[in-house]
Amino acid sequence: MSERNARKTRIGTVVSDKMEKSVVVNVQRQITHSKYGKIIRENKRYVAHDEQNECSIGDKVRIIETRPLSKTKRWRVGTLLTKAQ
Repeated sequence: MSERNARKTRIGTVVSDKMEKSVVVNVQRQITHSKYGKIIRENKRYVAHDEQNECSIGDKVRIIETRPLSKTKRWRVGTLLTKAQ
């Protein structure tokens, strides 16, 4: 049971909701370059499962790692943090 609490979570923005029960979430993180010290923004896109189709483009969501649901889906939408305007 303790493994269930150790799942990875990410916070990102929904960039596509064209699929049924799936959304594409863009997660942006900032890292410092090891040699030059410049701050670099890295973007990564995750396909997440959205059971109720409640997310739309621009929403900020928390996604949670889960078992493989399809060829590309390994995440699910945990909570909807803010709705897009």
